[in-house]
Amino acid sequence: MEKKVTEVVAALIRDRDRFLICQRPAHKARGLLWEFAGGKVELGETKEQALIRECREELAVTILVDKVFMEVDHDYPDLNVHLTLFNAVIIEGTPRMLEHHDIRWIAVNEMPQYEFCPADEIILRKLRYER
Repeated sequence: MEKKVTEVVAALIRDRDRFLICQRPAHKARGLLWEFAGGKVELGETKEQALIRECREELAVTILVDKVFMEVDHDYPDLNVHLTLFNAVIIEGTPRMLEHHDIRWIAVNEMPQYEFCPADEIILRKLRYER
């Protein structure tokens, strides 16, 4: 049986030479792996609307969504995702851990210290080479 593709959005939020990453809660799929802030697009939402909602719900921040950084398709054992990663800027608030196990601002050279969700690996490679 073919799995339905789940539309997922994420934010590449930068602060000078660092970017924000979030550690998934232990009880969720891919628990304690690191990812970019975001989540599933709900019925009737644009990708940008979903990302703004997710960042408000998960981090208590308001973001301004910019251009797409990249798109990734990844097959997990339990679902297929189409991930759209947007460049984004926090315009209001300071990130707080409302849903995540941890959040960090890291530099590109610190990425190897963190175990990311498999769908993010190609994004990390692009971040490494864009410097």
